[in-house]
Amino acid sequence: MPPTRKNAPDAAKKAAAAPKKKAPAAAGPVKTAKAGRPDKAVKTAGPPAAGPSSAGHPVETHLYFFHEGSDCRAYEFMGAHPGRRDGAEGWLFRVWAPEAKAVSLIGDFNGWDRRKHPMSKISVGVWELFAAGLEEYASYKYAVQTRQGIWLEKADPFAFHTETRPHTASKTADITGYAWGDGEWAASRGGVYDRPMNIYEMHLGSWRRGLGNETLTYRDLAEQVPEYVAGMGYTHIELMPVMEHPLDMSWGYQVTGYFAPTSRFGTPKDFMYFVDRCHQAGLGVLLDWVPAHFPKDGFGLAAFDGSFCYEYSEPSRREQPDWGTLVFDYGRNEVRSFLMSSALFWMDFYHADGLRVDAVASMLYLDYGRKNDYIPNIHGGRENLEAVSFFRKLNEQVFAAYPHALMMAEESTAWPMVTKPAYLGGLGFNFKWSMGWMNDTLHYMKLDPIYRQHNHNDLTFSMMYAFSENYILPLSHDEVVHGKCSLIGKMPGYYADKFAGVRAYLGYMMAHPGKKLTFMGIEFGQFIEWCEAQSLDWHLLDVDMHQKLQSYVRELNQLYRRSSQLWENDHDWEGFSWIVSGDYQGNTIVFARYDNSGREMLCAFNFSPLARDGYRVGTAEPGCYRERLNSNDSRHGGWGKVNDYLMYTQEVPCHGRPHSLMFDLPPLSAVYLERE
Repeated sequence: MPPTRKNAPDAAKKAAAAPKKKAPAAAGPVKTAKAGRPDKAVKTAGPPAAGPSSAGHPVETHLYFFHEGSDCRAYEFMGAHPGRRDGAEGWLFRVWAPEAKAVSLIGDFNGWDRRKHPMSKISVGVWELFAAGLEEYASYKYAVQTRQGIWLEKADPFAFHTETRPHTASKTADITGYAWGDGEWAASRGGVYDRPMNIYEMHLGSWRRGLGNETLTYRDLAEQVPEYVAGMGYTHIELMPVMEHPLDMSWGYQVTGYFAPTSRFGTPKDFMYFVDRCHQAGLGVLLDWVPAHFPKDGFGLAAFDGSFCYEYSEPSRREQPDWGTLVFDYGRNEVRSFLMSSALFWMDFYHADGLRVDAVASMLYLDYGRKNDYIPNIHGGRENLEAVSFFRKLNEQVFAAYPHALMMAEESTAWPMVTKPAYLGGLGFNFKWSMGWMNDTLHYMKLDPIYRQHNHNDLTFSMMYAFSENYILPLSHDEVVHGKCSLIGKMPGYYADKFAGVRAYLGYMMAHPGKKLTFMGIEFGQFIEWCEAQSLDWHLLDVDMHQKLQSYVRELNQLYRRSSQLWENDHDWEGFSWIVSGDYQGNTIVFARYDNSGREMLCAFNFSPLARDGYRVGTAEPGCYRERLNSNDSRHGGWGKVNDYLMYTQEVPCHGRPHSLMFDLPPLSAVYLERE
């Protein structure tokens, strides 16, 4: 979620927190939304025949679908593309400015003189010009004359590359021809529900910096990030927005370049190299994507041609007051084409494995951040029906092109069927962030253990709705900023207690149904809050306890990946069974996880500072168990109380089961026992 440009600390907070004690409507795993490609969809009237565009497809066909609102690859003909005309090499420019009286191309090649390269109108609002003799990486903008005769200078909404802030011009860039080496990765992708997913969320500008606090380049990061993240046992990285943005403090969530990776770290092909290296290391690459709003910067999308072009014209919908930004008009066909094309673009050209869609709740509700200052929809409700329609169309088109893509919604309310296909009445995403789980469990962990017994429901309530959607459990950047403290800083107690609390909590998270996401720095106990302007505190790894926490997280991640019980049935009660859910006075819970073959992993957690020696747990069948993880192991920074022997069940009924098992459950600990 983006911070406000004017007041960054306040606007990062969610305006609609997940409601507690009310489970969402039931839903099951989405397999794949079914839809046709936009160029093969059945239309009431066919597009006119025409000559080729810069991408080799008919211009008028693209224009037809663009204006109709179903062009998912408008970037093929909009923006700037290298080409040849009348024997001359140059660049073909197209821009949508429906209310403009005139449009000209300006840049460093013509002294920014709008008289030298006037553009011609080729449809209802699309302007075109072929400019001969331009070189790659030439800086340019569009001079747009409004109906009032005022000239505006605008960056290209479809630009593939830009100047580096504080400069704001677009740059010509040929993004074709990169030689990808991730064929093996692409061939290995399959279903997403019954596979491990453990995401490392990161901000490229602050993960690690140079000695002079300078940011690393995409190619620098490509040599460091894949080796580290894959070595830590994560399955994916998720990048906070890499789309071009003018303000570092926005963290990338106030986008001005929806088709341009930020030039802060290099060129478009440098970013391709970064993604390529991640894939070659076995890491999926997910991108944060922001279709909810855009900033008011004069060079950007705001009042692009002097009219309300990309934003709503209706004042009650136009602005998101919490963030001081403008809201896309999801009912306007060209805006829908623009946004859907942006989503597909990052998969087509940068091989992104999926998108995490930011601030979905702000799009779904007309009254989000507006209290009573809104106009209801045609049915008298507060739902934004145009945004709902947009999401359904977007997800249909993404999954039609990329059946194994990840489309993840940051949706902070109880909106039903977020992860059901559109043809069943859902929004069509295949995953949703579980904000309720995050809010409840972090509230619990921040409490002194003596008060946790009165808040035991924070640990267990998530299982009331765990299978209503396909969930990702998020410990994201939003939870370690603006006075919320780092994860380890939230933990009560003395120094060693804080590390023990983090180890136990991460162990609980890894065993809980749902895919996982943690923010960078959590894995080694970053003590201070995250700041986008500086590197993580890697020097903490010179300290023994931080080294041991990092080692523990690595071992936990690796155990998760090789233990099918922890991810194969993430979205079904067949994969989960409560054993101890009501031991609130002991701050203890125990449950079992199962894979498709019925293999069991017994997971026990003690969130009190008292040891539970000889803790008895009921089992359905006789057998023996071996300890696979103990967060209290001295290797991880604990005091060394482990169960390093085979444990056999006894014919002693317990917890409603005919057999039981005894083991030691250390204080502030997570213990995994695998049935052999």
